[in-house]
Amino acid sequence: MAIKNNDNRKALTGGAAIAEALRQIGPDVMPVYPITPQTPIIETYAKFVADGEADTEMIEVESEHSAISAAVGASAAGARTVTATSSQGLALMHEILYIASGMRLPILMPVAARALASPINIHGDHSDVMGARDAGWIQLFAENPQEAYDKTIIGMRLAEAAKLPVMVIIDGFNTSHSVENLEMLDGKAVKKFVGEYKAEKSLLDVANPVTFGSFALQDTFFEFKIEQEKAMAEALDQYRKIAKEYAAISGREYSLFEKYATKDADKILVMAGSAAGTTKDAIDELRAKGKKVGLIEIELFRPFPRKELLKALSGAKEIIVMDRAQSIGSNPPFYTEIVSAMHDSKKTGCDIRSFIYGIGGRDLFKSQIIDLVNGKIKGKYLN
Repeated sequence: MAIKNNDNRKALTGGAAIAEALRQIGPDVMPVYPITPQTPIIETYAKFVADGEADTEMIEVESEHSAISAAVGASAAGARTVTATSSQGLALMHEILYIASGMRLPILMPVAARALASPINIHGDHSDVMGARDAGWIQLFAENPQEAYDKTIIGMRLAEAAKLPVMVIIDGFNTSHSVENLEMLDGKAVKKFVGEYKAEKSLLDVANPVTFGSFALQDTFFEFKIEQEKAMAEALDQYRKIAKEYAAISGREYSLFEKYATKDADKILVMAGSAAGTTKDAIDELRAKGKKVGLIEIELFRPFPRKELLKALSGAKEIIVMDRAQSIGSNPPFYTEIVSAMHDSKKTGCDIRSFIYGIGGRDLFKSQIIDLVNGKIKGKYLN
């Protein structure tokens, strides 16, 4: 039975919604460094700590590289650990991302996705998180502040179940700074849902000494990577199970991806993030005019749900893949994944088109999506 949350309705930005979820989770350690548009997450959380509403050791460091390094140390010592970042900050963390995932540390990191320089741009796209997509982190996308709140709670539980670090990704400014109504859970319900954290192995457990970050040569390194891949594959079912449990206490259901008007659709759009809301409005308008069009909104990108996504797309005659990032010199990320999956399954007779939108925070309008579905846009850029 879902808990009724009438007294917990708030109007919050996506950044504040994440901070509220973290307050209810109550992490032990949070190393922080500010960067636009992620800063409101750690600013809001810092106020909770200063006001005595959260009992977390916040560590102010000199860079994002130091933030993730401190997070690795704290997590290896057995602390429930979170941090947050964006854009160039995520890029600066890059070498340590692989260390966190290789050590199987359950760090939670909200990311307000933002363009990467050059030229300098502080607005939202998916360049940063796509640059980190193969670093061994689970990646969850949120469309709006409600999803940002919910997936922060789900993400913490998932990280600790899978023993893998998790990014909860919101679109910079579109979600991080936009205010929407959302429904929070009771704090006790969140505490019960995430549970008490006890690390399986800890550097501070002197009675059971362990080594983190040991040296691995050719005879063992390969096996470590195979174990990581196995854990990532298992995270698919773990996410489904955790999301189902979350639905039981919240009334809000999440899956590997959201299907919107796909049942009889012969054209299906595929995307992730805040633009899905605009796309749903466009689909409603197109449906009213008799167009059989639907949307697959990717929620879990790593691990990539290949089999499940192929099944959801099986009835489509045309698939329109929309990426908010480039892979300069190749095809964009979502499109590459879907084409690869369809090739492996030997699915034929389906037209797949690739479009790039929203780079550097460029607005995406409902009229553009309607024109796209109606075949009026021929190039690959919705600019």
